[in-house]
Amino acid sequence: MLSGDMEKRQQMKDDLQRCIDAHKDELHSLSRDIWSNPELAGNEKHAHDRLVRFFSQDQTWTVQSHYKLPTAFKASWGPVSGGVGDPVLNVGFLCEYDALPGIGHACGHNLIAEVGAAAAVGLKAALENQTELPLPVKITVLGTPAEEELGGKIELINAGAFADIDLVFMAHPAQQDASFHPCIIIEEMLVKYYGKASHAAAYPWEGVNALDAAVLAYSNISVLRQQLKPDWRIHGIIKHGGEKPNIIPAYTELEFYLRTPLLKDLCDLKAKAEACFRAAAGATGCQVEITAPTPTYYNILPNATLASLYESNGKALGIHFPEQPTSFCGSTDFGNVSFIVPGIHPFFYICTDALNHTEEYTEAAGAEKAQLYTLRTAKALSMTAVDVVCCPDLLKKVRDDFRLAKLKQK
Repeated sequence: MLSGDMEKRQQMKDDLQRCIDAHKDELHSLSRDIWSNPELAGNEKHAHDRLVRFFSQDQTWTVQSHYKLPTAFKASWGPVSGGVGDPVLNVGFLCEYDALPGIGHACGHNLIAEVGAAAAVGLKAALENQTELPLPVKITVLGTPAEEELGGKIELINAGAFADIDLVFMAHPAQQDASFHPCIIIEEMLVKYYGKASHAAAYPWEGVNALDAAVLAYSNISVLRQQLKPDWRIHGIIKHGGEKPNIIPAYTELEFYLRTPLLKDLCDLKAKAEACFRAAAGATGCQVEITAPTPTYYNILPNATLASLYESNGKALGIHFPEQPTSFCGSTDFGNVSFIVPGIHPFFYICTDALNHTEEYTEAAGAEKAQLYTLRTAKALSMTAVDVVCCPDLLKKVRDDFRLAKLKQK
């Protein structure tokens, strides 16, 4: 027999499931519209406007378009319940919606937007008739653009968008369901070599060959790889190698990505890579410029309490969780969010074995058969939020997990 508290939580979970089911056609239309109009990082005007319209149609949401970034938005509801003067518990849901060049929504960000919107609408339905919650509860939905390239969440962090959010939820489509994937850090390095042009046949001795520097740098990094730890990654390209074969190149440019599981590892790898780049400059007489043109994406901090709650709720909905992966070489700017706010970023199956960032995954992300899995994930996220807002002990455990995970990074 369920206790009174458990009965109330179950009723709230039943309410949110019914609400999400009632809006399933509208949510599918939202996702499909974003999928049909893929937009690159920072240019998601259609997706932004579509999501703003979705929340604006319910006047109980307060919606801010172009929130701190041109294609970001904020939708807020509440607070409700709790005692007078109690601190408000602000529960955040994140929507991504940028696409990839040439292959559209091959990472399923249209489904991430749908999950965030559905989970928020579901939690609102669970909360709106509650009068005896431990704390006043508010819901905030943030539209976070430019995950694939520019680090939109990092820009929003720096602009203060997460300052009053206490918990954050989002979910990402993948090949299987997992309450946690250990995504890793990524830092971009842009390397520019400056030499001196000269006629390659008539007087090559007058030139300083920037292409030689680029080739040596690439080779240096290739040699370095055999000395790297198994979970470190470095990979890159020569973006510009010169103009014509008979002109000694005066300028070349390389782009590299560095990935490590922990921030302290990144410092070591970065120092080794810089030594390779500078050695190539010294050997050829070129000048070198090394920059990090985009923000560093951090690893995702785990939260054991939220992961356990999500699995429990997911299993009640029929989600199967295979053995949790121990490594994953992808990266996301949600990692930066996880360092400032307790949160969860599970992955979910969408009825395909195709891999992300492929044309096959683009097709799967727009398919109707992905909807069952997408909305089931939204329900599990929203149900997890219900558990935490209804139980102060769980909220404390979530915050304790957050502090412990941060300490382990040092």
